[in-house]
Amino acid sequence: MNRLEEISEKLAVLRHTLQETNAAGICLRGTDWFAWATAGGANTVLLAAETGVAEVLVTPTDAWVLTDEIEAQRLKDEELPKGSPYKLQVSPWAQGSERQAFVEEATQAGQVLSDKPSGGATEAALPASLTQHRWVMLPSELDRYRQVGRLASEAMTEVLTQAQPTWTEYQLAGAGAEAMWSRGLHPVLTLAAGDRRLPLYRHPLPSGETLGRQAMLVFCARGHGLIVSLTRFVFFEKLSESDQQRHRTIAEIEAVALNHSQVDAPLNDIYHALATAYEQHGFPDAIREHHQGGTAGYGAREVIATAETSDRLAAPTILAWNPSIPRAKVEDTFILHPDNCLENLSFDPQFPHQDVAGRLRPIPLER
Repeated sequence: MNRLEEISEKLAVLRHTLQETNAAGICLRGTDWFAWATAGGANTVLLAAETGVAEVLVTPTDAWVLTDEIEAQRLKDEELPKGSPYKLQVSPWAQGSERQAFVEEATQAGQVLSDKPSGGATEAALPASLTQHRWVMLPSELDRYRQVGRLASEAMTEVLTQAQPTWTEYQLAGAGAEAMWSRGLHPVLTLAAGDRRLPLYRHPLPSGETLGRQAMLVFCARGHGLIVSLTRFVFFEKLSESDQQRHRTIAEIEAVALNHSQVDAPLNDIYHALATAYEQHGFPDAIREHHQGGTAGYGAREVIATAETSDRLAAPTILAWNPSIPRAKVEDTFILHPDNCLENLSFDPQFPHQDVAGRLRPIPLER
């Protein structure tokens, strides 16, 4: 399936939603939904923004990309495939009201469904059925995901192979971001912690402290709108027995989540299985000290597993669990296939690994 075929299939899904809801149009504004609807195109300029410089408008008979004069040519040249069914609707950058007027005209002022409703009387949120449809990946999306995963894992290995104990956390995170950018990936998230801060914080934003004897590096890398998450450790001295046991323990806890990740399994069942595993390994409070991950895709997490999330796993879908205890965490991004096979998208055979419950899982890199 090429991009044009994928876009056609997604337009069919959107128009089916219009039929089911009797809405006049669907307007997709978020960076995640834009990428989904355009089969990997980007409306992103400001990386930290949830919305971009263009949006998709679909009616029962037409489909447009709405943007302004600044962005139109680049979007046409670089983000939309040749022969795209999307027509460009270009408004003056200083006259945002023209875009809204076009939407009202195209939908005859009828109800518009949106991922980011404007708050007006004619706009409503997307139905859950459409959101859930996005979680199930098409073969062409999986092909792109494999590419993103390979590049992200290679970037991680490159950085931790070069890192030095005298680097600051800023330097480590900066090297990570550079490695992602150099491969065409957006560094959506880069966390780094050295020896002192590692046991203190589950989400360690980089600081100016030096790394010392060990470091953790966390990536959320985005390519074609798809996000791969992974975590790795580096030690600048030989791991002690307690270090080895700590990382083995968290991998065994993760194995419980992976073993329970099967088609039709409720996410809260996996959460409860993790809670039991933490308790059995002597960390009864860890389940409350950090979120454990969940499904992924066009968001770093589409649904985070909690005791209350009863959403059931479909296939093929994306999973990213990230169990953690003080000084240890494990995280990769997987495809859950219809036969319950888990394919690791972010595995780099060049990075040290061990067998845990029949799967190759990362261990700290000893330098």
